[in-house]
Amino acid sequence: MGRSDSWVKALETGRLKTPKLDVILRLADVLRVRDLSDLTGDQSVPVSLFTGPGHPRLGAVRAAVDSLVLTADREAPSTAHLAARLSRAWSSRHSSPKHREVVGALLPELIRDAQMAVRQADTTEGRRAAQAVLSEVYSLSQFFVAYQPDAALLWRVAERGMVAAQESEDPHAIGVAAWLSAQAHRDAGPGHFDAADAVTSAALAYLKPLLPDASDDVLAISGALTFEAGYTAARRKETGTAWRHWDQARETAQRLPGDYFHPVTSFGRSIMGAHAVTIAVELRQGGESVRQAVKSDTATIQSRPRRARHRIEEARAYQLNGQPEVAVETLSKAHKAAPETIKYNGYAKMIILEEVESKNPNHRRRASALAEKLGLLAA
Repeated sequence: MGRSDSWVKALETGRLKTPKLDVILRLADVLRVRDLSDLTGDQSVPVSLFTGPGHPRLGAVRAAVDSLVLTADREAPSTAHLAARLSRAWSSRHSSPKHREVVGALLPELIRDAQMAVRQADTTEGRRAAQAVLSEVYSLSQFFVAYQPDAALLWRVAERGMVAAQESEDPHAIGVAAWLSAQAHRDAGPGHFDAADAVTSAALAYLKPLLPDASDDVLAISGALTFEAGYTAARRKETGTAWRHWDQARETAQRLPGDYFHPVTSFGRSIMGAHAVTIAVELRQGGESVRQAVKSDTATIQSRPRRARHRIEEARAYQLNGQPEVAVETLSKAHKAAPETIKYNGYAKMIILEEVESKNPNHRRRASALAEKLGLLAA
């Protein structure tokens, strides 16, 4: 925070009044607090920056996830047909600026059809193939559900995806489910970091013997999991471990074709620059995070939401390095790439709300304009 010991003591003992919003937001970032009421003590109006507004299609997706498919009045689509639909859904997610709207429209029917395919499979091989597709459908669902106001639904989706993946015995499905499960644990807070590490380590140990002859997709999910281990290490402020995992993930990326892009994790050579920014930001290395941001090439990231997410990480780097005006400008680029990504991102909202109270009128005006677009302020 850059504050003195006496300031901290005065705040803790109550000699100082509740700080201004920008100070509370910075404290929330440093302490990894997701609900501001945990800091202010006011439980009557909890404010969760890291949970976005409920998407209009959330209810329909929830109903599909919670539905119990025991009988059916029609034949389930083939796994090949479901896989083709799933592939188109991923492509739509990566190419659309309003990716939650697109995915939310496709998911309910896709979830029910995949559940039905598993139920109606009449051979062991067919059932495993259907489970692999169902697992990836749940993976797509987790992208939609993340950062929306239903944590229980997120965990149901993550756990069902992992169960379906294990039932499929498909290495790629297991790797993807583990990757998303590790993220769910890590994003739940420091108390869940050990669980995130355990999932990542188990998945990497399972995949390691398969890598010499693995497909590009399996190799990529191994690289993505390796980076996740580094990401969690960075959250723990374990600098050497974090960068070591990043180096290992980069080595894996170099084994992939130059233009390779994993359809779920976005892993490939082009994403490693973005991953370096994330590691530096999580380690709170202001100068290094900006250097990595300058080096990274956003244009090579094929996915619009992932490109927007990288812009948000760059904005965090500039904010951390004392360049708030550049941070807001970078967030404007994130909004242009994928408005629904920045709308649901707590770090982005935190930076914007800090700058809304800036003493510099130009900074305040730009931040306020972006805040209005995101619905953070009344127009």
